[in-house]
Amino acid sequence: MRLLIQKAQTSHILTRDEIVQILSCQEPQLLFEAADRVRKEFVGDGVYLRGLIEFSSYCKNDCMYCGLRRSNTHAQRYRLSARQIIETAQEAVKLGYKTIVLQSGEDLFFDTDKMCQIIREIKKLDVALTLSIGEKTREEYAAYKEAGADRYLLRIETTDKTLYEKLDPAMSFENRMRCLHDLKELGYEVGSGSLVGLPGQTVESLADDLLFFKKLPVDMAGIGPFIPHPHTPLGNEKTDGHFELSLKMMALMRLLLPDINIPATTAMETLHPQGRLLALQCGANVIMPNVTYTEYRKQYELYPGKVCTGDNAAHCRGCMQAKIESIGRFVSPSKGFHGDFLRGN
Repeated sequence: MRLLIQKAQTSHILTRDEIVQILSCQEPQLLFEAADRVRKEFVGDGVYLRGLIEFSSYCKNDCMYCGLRRSNTHAQRYRLSARQIIETAQEAVKLGYKTIVLQSGEDLFFDTDKMCQIIREIKKLDVALTLSIGEKTREEYAAYKEAGADRYLLRIETTDKTLYEKLDPAMSFENRMRCLHDLKELGYEVGSGSLVGLPGQTVESLADDLLFFKKLPVDMAGIGPFIPHPHTPLGNEKTDGHFELSLKMMALMRLLLPDINIPATTAMETLHPQGRLLALQCGANVIMPNVTYTEYRKQYELYPGKVCTGDNAAHCRGCMQAKIESIGRFVSPSKGFHGDFLRGN
């Protein structure tokens, strides 16, 4: 195991079988330490904070694992106006955020014109802008890019086609792939990622996920544990082992793509009280605190038990900075584009 980890740390290359061996190891501390060393070398000690605006909980899709699925009649739906979204972004900038992330369910209300108007207004604030709003046509992606969007986050969740289409009814695996390739070709910084612990998922399919992210390649990889939502068909599934396996995936992602951005996801902290800090010590270098109006946070329930839903944006910003500094790291003043640290930005 030590030799495999040394190989990954120096060459950033592993075979599928080698990845499976490492993911299956029972004592991952050597892996975590190697990932932390590579993180320090390639992206430094700075942590990029991205202000997350969850602007709509409406979604046209019916994914089996997601609390926002359209069939969830228990979900409380909301939709921010363009003005509310822009004002939230303005408040986030006042708190020191250099990147704004706009995230929603796949809400057809926000057509291309509406989204481009919002993008143009937020870009006037001199921030980097990430979109996480699902599958669109190439023409829509091109319009968002022309309006000023810098990054796009579209998680594949799993590269196992059979599992993907079982868990995402009426969605096409090929179309998901088409979206990711379109985004790369259009010049976005592209983020994707895996949902770890899905029913029917194998260690081999997780290895395939990592190799796919390296091949694309992604500029950001979000690795998060599957947390069952009670009002979905997977509500009775278990989460045993998902946290540590997510850390292993995150650490391996750092070794395979050493200079990309890797977020410490909120879901990690839902499963472990120090989840995001532990993720930062296993290769992560990004945190996305929620800046959405407090009254809407609980309604954007992808999974139950989400942390910080009762806090306001200022509290979240101060809390995260204190946590980051408690492990000897600091909040980076950079917008945090892929490769900024190595370029000296």
